[in-house]
Amino acid sequence: MRASKPEPVRRAWIDGVNPVTRILLALLLSIPLFASIDVTSGLVAIGLQLLCIPLTGLRFGTVLRRLALLLVIAPVAGVSMLLYAAPGGQVFFSFGFAHISEASIQLAIAVSIRVVALGLPTILLFARTDPTELADALAQVAHLPSRFVLGVLAGTRMLGLFLDDWRTMSLARRARGVGDRGVLRRFFTMSFVLLVFAVRRGTKLALAMEARGFGSDIPRTWSRPSRLLARDAVAVVGGAAIMALSIAAAVLFGTFRFVWS
Repeated sequence: MRASKPEPVRRAWIDGVNPVTRILLALLLSIPLFASIDVTSGLVAIGLQLLCIPLTGLRFGTVLRRLALLLVIAPVAGVSMLLYAAPGGQVFFSFGFAHISEASIQLAIAVSIRVVALGLPTILLFARTDPTELADALAQVAHLPSRFVLGVLAGTRMLGLFLDDWRTMSLARRARGVGDRGVLRRFFTMSFVLLVFAVRRGTKLALAMEARGFGSDIPRTWSRPSRLLARDAVAVVGGAAIMALSIAAAVLFGTFRFVWS
């Protein structure tokens, strides 16, 4: 019986966009949201970004699972606005410096929605980004120092090893019968061991990179070129359109509110 071949990973439209362009898109989709605190612009931005999920190659359920943490943090971010924002309209509760009014409720909801609207682009743009492609783009397109870029790339590649070490230590402790007791003690003990592993592995990696000339000032060559294409311009125009429609919707419905006002 012949073994079945693994299915090739299908490339999504966003995979052809340069990683530097994705960083620019993340800023473009985030910065205008800081200009206004209102419900309309945040909801429109989230809705338009969700419509772009097919372009990212991600499943809708995958995006929701990765949004779960943001959905938990967002209400927490709105609590401070709910209690300590300047009161306006009818006041429902007042105690010391804390006031809950119509204005503070609206502001808390807007801030909570804006947290999700700011985090969603990061999930959609960088969920499938390869660290090596990102390093190539930062060095060749953004022209960042190669020593810095390669160091960041090496550290990113080490992150997976640390996760494997943590998983291995957890399984070893469970096999010895000490993995299900003392959660806090186990966490700090394993964190200290992982810190020792990180120092040792980082020292070996630094020596190996220096031995191979990664620390020299000689201009480096790159095996894989990274260029800006027409698709990058389309992506930037699309991101600008999303933000323009979001702000325009807020102005149209009369909910646009400057952060500084």
